[in-house]
Amino acid sequence: MNSWRNISLWMDQLEEPLQARAALQADLQADLQADVAIIGAGYTGLWTAYYLKRQAPQLRVVILEGETAGFGASGRNGGWLMGNLLGEDRMLAALPATERKASFDMLHGIPDEVAAVVEREGIDCDLRKGGVLYCAARYPEQEVRLREYLAELRALGLGEEDYRWLAPSELGEQLRMANAYGALYSPHCATIQPARLVRGLARCVQGMGVELYERSPVIDWQPGAVRTAQGRVTADWVVPAIEGYAATLPPLGNHQLPVQSLIVATEPLPADVWAGIGLERGQAFSEFSRQVTYGQRSLDDRLIFGARGGYRFGGRLRSDFSLTRDELDLRRYLMGEIFPQLRNVRFTHSWGGNLGMARRFHPHMLRDACNRIALAGGYGGEGVGASNLAGRTLADLILGHDSELLRQPWVLADSPVSRLSRWEPEPCRWLGYNAIIRSFVHEDEVLANPRSPAWRRRLAQAVAGRMESLMS
Repeated sequence: MNSWRNISLWMDQLEEPLQARAALQADLQADLQADVAIIGAGYTGLWTAYYLKRQAPQLRVVILEGETAGFGASGRNGGWLMGNLLGEDRMLAALPATERKASFDMLHGIPDEVAAVVEREGIDCDLRKGGVLYCAARYPEQEVRLREYLAELRALGLGEEDYRWLAPSELGEQLRMANAYGALYSPHCATIQPARLVRGLARCVQGMGVELYERSPVIDWQPGAVRTAQGRVTADWVVPAIEGYAATLPPLGNHQLPVQSLIVATEPLPADVWAGIGLERGQAFSEFSRQVTYGQRSLDDRLIFGARGGYRFGGRLRSDFSLTRDELDLRRYLMGEIFPQLRNVRFTHSWGGNLGMARRFHPHMLRDACNRIALAGGYGGEGVGASNLAGRTLADLILGHDSELLRQPWVLADSPVSRLSRWEPEPCRWLGYNAIIRSFVHEDEVLANPRSPAWRRRLAQAVAGRMESLMS
């Protein structure tokens, strides 16, 4: 059994043999020539290749992957397929109401677009569109913040059909938590088995004629050329689709910061336990704290549960995702607060991944027409769905098509890579990130303690809120 089997529950569940495809081999006579060279066989690279070949099947598209398809965040995430984009509210707020609604409709349509593709291409990835529950589930301040968030959504023009308030009794019809104050329900989310999606996409694009080389890490790229230790690809367009691995290929590490998210999976739970929890139709759920918790019920009846991870000095990637005792204990504590019956449940898997965070939390989809570079990233943990939108957008940018996809505030057409916001130099970014995270942890500890005095609760929230505002 190779190490790829052990990077997440999702990869462990695959029935297929995980043998790497052939690597790129040096040609002493000439470079391999392509129309489009894509770095990375994760969601962004594969979706871009898919939509390019759908619209222009004559193109020669080459993908270079350092490990095997799904090795990165695409095979390690929490399985949420969201009809959202990080920071969408801030990016769309300034648009006229009709344009803003059209943009929201585009985002909300992401799960349905993915569902249509997997049905058309015969990709079985356990896709269930059960919506998402954002829950006030541990202390009363969560309800206040959640209602404030709902008011902001209403001000943006989003109605009951998009976000609906659920009283505790209504929430209990879908998800039963120990101390629920209420929840927001949105139908614009699905859950999936993410490794089956990424591996299915890889097989699909190969069948469309895309050349996919694995175990071929890129060591250098520039306009018109991508180089590995074994060979070189020249191309009209280069697409560095590396998201959380941007730090490995300058200069993208200045613009996309690698952070980690960490996840656990329980053993399959018996029917009587699930009868006390719910989630019968594949809903995703989160409790509304700055710890950024998220979960779902897998098709084989496990509870998948994740929370915010960390950032390493200098943007160093984390390669060992064996969770420490403290990391496991935090997730067990948070899960047990929500579902007391699971406090002693056995975890069979724990894992994490590197994801890309853009400065000011603005994802980007960019075309540098002068240097013929197209890239997308900065999804900040919402990449399962955002990458599909990015793949469609990058395909239109490369092909020069005019579409509604290109008239969005996250699209930078005909802009150099240097146009992207840059992260501060070290040690500023490490100190800043850790100060912000510590304020979030402190807030959660104070608010979760019912004996905390009112003045301390207000102070902890004010500090955490102020620190959070520094991230945007």
